[in-house]
Amino acid sequence: MTDNAIVHFDISGPREGDLHRFYAELLGWKVDPQGPGYALVETPGGLRGSLVESEAAADITLGVGVPDLDAAVAAATELGGTVVMPPTDNGWVVKAQVTDPAGNTLTLIQQ
Repeated sequence: MTDNAIVHFDISGPREGDLHRFYAELLGWKVDPQGPGYALVETPGGLRGSLVESEAAADITLGVGVPDLDAAVAAATELGGTVVMPPTDNGWVVKAQVTDPAGNTLTLIQQ
């Protein structure tokens, strides 16, 4: 492991099945349910984390590079998310922010 690198993340919220579907279908993450209220997650880049069922979403913002920003934003809304910030060019990157079905914010970054 590299010192001070992100090595795990937790995303929490209600409606466990909605969260599993959102991250698996929107980003292609491998979601491996481990029992009620907990699933391990592996991203295509190898970063691992978990989806944890809870009464409310926690504050977490992940930035995820996507090949087609407009398609990802459209898919996010189809999967129960909402657009917080439409695709925006900030001078360094073109990005958008959406929420997952539990209300967690996700930054989508055009690769």
